[in-house]
Amino acid sequence: MAEIERESMDYDVVIVGAGPAGLSAAIRLKQLDADLDVVVLEKGSEVGAHILSGAVLDPCGLDALIPDWKEKGAPLNTPVTKDNFYILGEEGKLRVPNFPMPPLMNNHGNYIVSMGNVCRWMAEQAEELGVEVFPGMACSELIYEGDRVKGVVAGEFGKKPDGTPGDGYEPGMVLNGKYVFLSEGVRGSLAKEVIGKYGLSDGHEPQKFGLGMKEIWEIDPAKHREGTVTHTMGWPLGGNAGGGSFIYHLENNQVYVGFVVHLNYKNPHLFPYMEFQRFKHHPMVAELLEGGKRVAYGARAISEGGYQSMPKMVAPGVALLGCSVGMVNVPRIKGNHNAMLSGKAAAEAAFEAIKAGREGDELSAYEDEVRGGAIGKDLKKVRNVKPMWSKWGLWPSLGLGGLDMWTNNLFGFSLFGTLKHGNNDADATGLAADYPAIDYPKPDGKLSFDRLTNVSFSMTNHEESQPCHLTLKDPSVPIQFTLPKYAEPAQRYCPAGVYEVVEKDGTPEFVINFQNCVHCKTCDIKDPPQNIHWTVPQGGDGPNYPNM
Repeated sequence: MAEIERESMDYDVVIVGAGPAGLSAAIRLKQLDADLDVVVLEKGSEVGAHILSGAVLDPCGLDALIPDWKEKGAPLNTPVTKDNFYILGEEGKLRVPNFPMPPLMNNHGNYIVSMGNVCRWMAEQAEELGVEVFPGMACSELIYEGDRVKGVVAGEFGKKPDGTPGDGYEPGMVLNGKYVFLSEGVRGSLAKEVIGKYGLSDGHEPQKFGLGMKEIWEIDPAKHREGTVTHTMGWPLGGNAGGGSFIYHLENNQVYVGFVVHLNYKNPHLFPYMEFQRFKHHPMVAELLEGGKRVAYGARAISEGGYQSMPKMVAPGVALLGCSVGMVNVPRIKGNHNAMLSGKAAAEAAFEAIKAGREGDELSAYEDEVRGGAIGKDLKKVRNVKPMWSKWGLWPSLGLGGLDMWTNNLFGFSLFGTLKHGNNDADATGLAADYPAIDYPKPDGKLSFDRLTNVSFSMTNHEESQPCHLTLKDPSVPIQFTLPKYAEPAQRYCPAGVYEVVEKDGTPEFVINFQNCVHCKTCDIKDPPQNIHWTVPQGGDGPNYPNM
């Protein structure tokens, strides 16, 4: 096929992704120099459409970036007033008191927020400073010049299912930058390419992930406790997988009900979505939700590897920000503050480099600030909690993880050094024959719901005439390899029902319903042979989250 001719535009900094990291970088660049040309490209139909997070927000990132955020109307409306932590059994619960927990676990001063709405507000602040923010612009390719990343291709529309240009084909534009910032969130396709091309993960522990699923409920006002934050561990996962839940009471009689499953689980029969649905039938949760209604649903992978899994963050002309690196503090279940601080740090490093006449080099000052500054200090204190949980299970990790966080907090060192994670989440998957199948109750349509019904509450839409954005390196692998060895777990680990194995003329066939995809990236992470590759659909497609 002939090379596609595209128009190009030049900027000082091109930012991919209008999440907290990308928008923080854009705002900080314009604060430092109003004359810098900065563009933010967002694949969602609007800013916030693809943002899904718990979220209890530590405002330290906003404090550093926009100190007068309260006066400017930032949507941080619900301060945390109460912290609850429970270990669940099938019928009962055990309250874990707050006093033995390290100070970093205290949510005093934090806010229950919709990160989608926070990002919408941040985009307004960026545009007021002169940043160009373009939603509906998926970035499908990187542009290289020699050894450096020079730009991206954005806004390509109208390809036919076979990948060839259709009647209304638009080739997109090349947006070049002195620096390109990748802030795509967890497991972004361009960041994955850069990490592989430049060997950025070499010498680092593999990144670890969780799958976070979330519903928004409107509940009986008599049961609503605005500002209350509840976390649970234990049932229903038990020893099958690490993970837990969150229940956050925000304003307007709404609660966020979420469930996280660590993706290093071994039993390929595990069905994370159904674990979430089963969780809501626990007496404590069912009593809260009874008489209420679910108003939204979504899912997203979470980076959980922490300090030891952060890859090198820079290569010539490019920097990885926020969850493209993996900056979640796992025991706190918080990463948005670090994403904001990373965007600020990347902007300051790029500003200094541009001012000095350097273009397209490695922003080593950014990496130094992340590892040695507030982000590194935040993550280093908790670096052993996740590997302890993975190696020793829930109860030992609670005691030893708490001890480790206390010694780090009081004395600045760990009795355990820095523990390793071991293999990646795909390799952690065991053979189907070695593990029992799990019988899940049928959803009742009141507290629990089937996947396809819930996906309709994510407002997901994809233009069906485009190429499938979920590609297989080898189309024969799902049926010939993954099905007999692993019972094809894509049928279960996907929280949107994208993957099916169906019988056709007596022969199993692997079906990809890409229209359902909520862009969680779990398939790219958990597929045992790593045969599934997630890339962007055309811009604007995917979920349209209202207040996630």
